Order: sequence, then structure tokens, then C-alpha cells
Amino acid sequence: MTYPRYTPLVASLPASVPFVGPETHERERGASFIARIGANENVFGPSPKAISAMQDADADIWKYGDSLSFDLRAAIAVENNVRPENVIVGEGIDGLLGYLVRLVVGPGDHVVTSDGAYPTFNYHVTGYGGTLNKVPYRDDREDPSALIAKATELGAKLVYIANPDNPMGTWHSGQKLHKALDTLPEGCLMIVDEAYVECAPEGTSLPADANDPRLIRMRTFSKIYGMAGARVGYALAAPELIAAFDKVRNHFGMNRSAQIGALAALQDKDWLAHVKREVSAARDRISDIARQNGLTVLPSATNFVAVDCGEDGDFARAVLNELVSRGIFVRMPFAAPQNRCIRVSCGRPEDLNAFAQALPEALKAARESTEIEEAAR
Repeated sequence: MTYPRYTPLVASLPASVPFVGPETHERERGASFIARIGANENVFGPSPKAISAMQDADADIWKYGDSLSFDLRAAIAVENNVRPENVIVGEGIDGLLGYLVRLVVGPGDHVVTSDGAYPTFNYHVTGYGGTLNKVPYRDDREDPSALIAKATELGAKLVYIANPDNPMGTWHSGQKLHKALDTLPEGCLMIVDEAYVECAPEGTSLPADANDPRLIRMRTFSKIYGMAGARVGYALAAPELIAAFDKVRNHFGMNRSAQIGALAALQDKDWLAHVKREVSAARDRISDIARQNGLTVLPSATNFVAVDCGEDGDFARAVLNELVSRGIFVRMPFAAPQNRCIRVSCGRPEDLNAFAQALPEALKAARESTEIEEAAR
């Protein structure tokens, strides 16, 4: 009997999934969720024009997608006032992060991120043998100064920052991050994950020259454009770095219909404005529901709200489990002290009505279970 001869690195890694998806929870529960407001999906959906374009494209699904994503890259370049040579399109930000890490990180290379920040990035770094170094949040926000100081100390190759941040929803001005670039150590590349930037206030996007070799910015069609299942993301960077992706990327990894749908979504400004209004209204409603239950929320520049449950991570996890048991899918941050919160994605009125009904019950049950546990100690 023979078995695959895994590399020593792969053999040393745990088999893990960065996120447990709602479908997994539904199979375990034996029931569908009433409200799917945990994965920061855009429940308001993609542009009807994007849906129509993808439906029309399905008849030609026998064709491979354009390996250069030429039309989509050209449209993204116009949208961002850059050249197509500054744009790479890939299988969501997750896919692009994987390619970037493969380009830059080898065994033992140092990478800096925040403790509790986007875990899929960490997954890629460890998968290529990199050494992850984490710094804590400051006031529930990413700490650019601490991140760059750690990168300088270690000679890190990459430093990752999300702006706006996931899972907290907080943000920095783009100008602040632009100034931080001047303190970046030589040979270090800053990744700015702007997945939620379309939800954020004016001035959040980093106002940097796309040809700056110290920086790569990543965007997605998964959030405000409502196309998470299509897996379309893009990055803006200097042409030399963009060209390097051709060394490692899956040239036919982009779904043809997804490329066409993303192009139509990008061009539908009216739908984009509609979704922004829906997101803003939903953030306000989530905040109101939290306050009605004696909880506080963090200011959010994303399509979700971090709700502070007022105690520690164990209590927040109990609240989350009680919500899930009542058919409300939410998530929570992974690291203390941010794990005192639950993260609630913007939903339709019916989703948030269900959340409003379940939350007081979940809080009551969580408090009772916590009291029982404390009494048993």
C-alpha cells in the first residue's frame, strides 16, 4: 500500500478551514437558517443587470474565461484612474492573497498582521512556511504604527492591514495610511485589504499612486456588489508586481460568466447607490436593536456591525450559540478582547426582525448558562 508523500511543511500543518460556513451549520442543525447574517454577504443581491448578463453568458459556458480578464481589467482601470497594467483580477481577494504570498513568502520569512484579523491571510502564510507575527488592536482598530514597528524589527516581507477592518468594522483615513507608508521598512510590501471600502466614508480609500512599489490594494465584488459566490476580486499595484502574478496564477481560474457579471455590476451605478442606502439603513437598525437590549455597538464603515455583548469571549460565544440555535447565523471575532463582540451582517428587514426577536432570548439564555457554570466552579 502506498500513500502520498507530503512535503514536510504540509505534513506539519493541521487540516483546517478558516471559516465554518452556514451550510455546514445547517447540516449539523438539520434546519435552514431564518436569517443568514453572519458571513458579510450582501443579501440585497447583485445588480439585476449583472444577473441578466450572467444568464446570457451561460449559453457560452463551454468557453474558457478570458485568461487576461481584459475587458474587466480595462473597466476597473478606468474606474480607479489607473492603467490596466496596474490591475490584476483573481478568484476573490482570498485567491489573490494566496498568489501574493506564494510570490513573496518562503519558509521562515516574517509576515506581520493584527491578532484577530482576517484568518485566511494567515492560512496562506503558514501554508507557504512563513512566520506569522501578530500585534494587538488598539481601541478596537488596526494599529498601523505597531504593525510597521514590528515589520521593521523583524525585517518582514509583508504587512497586512484591512481598511475598513474585518471583524470590527472600524477604519482609518486613507491619508493616515498613506503617511504610514513613509515609515515602512525597505523591502516590505504593505497589503491594504479594501474589501469594504465602498461602504466607508469619503476619504477612507488610500490616495496612493498605483505605481508605488511599496503597496498593493485589494478590492472585491463579493461585498457591495453582491457577488460573493462568483469569486471575483482585483488588486491595484505597480505594473512590475502585477506582471509577477503571471508567474504563479491560475490563468484560466476565472469563471467566464463571473467576469461578464462583474463588468455589468461595475457599470451599474444606480444599483450600487441603492445597495449603499440599504446597508446604511441596516447598520442603523442593528445598532437600534443592540441598544434596545442594553448593548453597545462599534462604529462601522462596512456591511456589518460589531455588537459589544458587554462581557468576555465566553459570554459572547454563548450568545452566538443561542442565536444559531434559534436560526440566526452570526459570527464573532476570534481574539480577545475583540471576542467580547458578535458580528452581525446587514440584512433585509425580515432578517433583522428575526434577529430582534431572537436576541433578548439569546442574551437571557446565555446569562443563565453563565451563572450555572460559575456556580458549578
